[in-house]
Amino acid sequence: MEVKIKAIHFDITDKLVAFINKKVDKMGRRNENVAEVEVTLRVVKPETAMNKEAGVKLTVPQAPELFASKTANTFEEAIDLCLDALEPQLEKLKNR
Repeated sequence: MEVKIKAIHFDITDKLVAFINKKVDKMGRRNENVAEVEVTLRVVKPETAMNKEAGVKLTVPQAPELFASKTANTFEEAIDLCLDALEPQLEKLKNR
């Protein structure tokens, strides 16, 4: 499984990269059909609370792309919310 992480207009920390890789790896173990994961991180302007946006796109062979985008106070929280939203989509795909 290939993981691509894009940080738009800011420098991503190693700690955040490690967090994302750990979470995505867990999801990949639950569903081995996931071929590629693309994570996009951005800070929404104006800078207020709830301004960290994460988008996660999963590529699964012979299936439409799965996507979730969430906004939260931290990138970690936004990633967790995205992966939680993708779980039912993956489950539905698995049961087809």
